[in-house]
Amino acid sequence: MLFVPRYMPLLLGFSMAIAACGPAAAAVIATRSYSYFTIKGKTADQLDQQLSSNGPTASGSSARHPGATKIRFGGDATYVQAGGRCRVSSAKVTVHTQIILPRWSNRKGASKQLSMIWDALSSDIKRHEERHAEIARNQARIMERQILALPPQSTCERMQELVTDVSTRGIDEHDRLQARFDRIEAVNFQNRMIRLLNNRMKTSGGER
Repeated sequence: MLFVPRYMPLLLGFSMAIAACGPAAAAVIATRSYSYFTIKGKTADQLDQQLSSNGPTASGSSARHPGATKIRFGGDATYVQAGGRCRVSSAKVTVHTQIILPRWSNRKGASKQLSMIWDALSSDIKRHEERHAEIARNQARIMERQILALPPQSTCERMQELVTDVSTRGIDEHDRLQARFDRIEAVNFQNRMIRLLNNRMKTSGGER
C-alpha cells in the first residue's frame, strides 16, 4: 500500500499598524488540530481501496491520500516611525495545522497480521503528517526573525512592501521544503515499512 501523504498550504497575509515607540517584539503562534476519516475492511486490499476512495485530497489535485495536513499561515506587523525612518516594532506569525488521519472502524475480528500491518502503516502516516506540521512551524519562526531583522525604511509603506516580500519568499521556501520532504519519504517508504513491521514483530514475539 504505497501512498505519499501530501500537505495542503494556504497563503500568508500580513496586516499593518503603526505603533508607539518601543522595543521590537515577536510572537509565533502555532496551533494544531486533528480530524479523522473512516475506513472499513477485513483485508489489506479492502483497506487499500478505502484509503484510495475515502482519503483527503491535496490542493490542486483530485488524487486522494491516506493522510494530509492543511496549513494556514497568517500574521501582522506593527511599525514605528521616528526621525524620518520606519522600522518594525513587532511581528506576529501564526500557523495553524490541521492533520487529517484515517481511522479503521471495524478492526475487531481482523487477523493479527493485518492489524500489525495497519499499526505500522497508520503510525507512519501520523509521523509523516506531524513532520509536515513541524516544517511549517519552523518556517514561521524563520519568517518572524527575518521580518524583525529588516532595516529601517524611509516610509512605513515601503516597510510593508518588504514585509510582504519576506512572507512571500518564506511561503515559497516552505513549499519547497515540504515538497522535498515528500520526495524523500516516497523513496524511503518501502524500507521504512519493512523496518516498522520487523520491529512490531519483535515486540509482539512474532520472531522465533
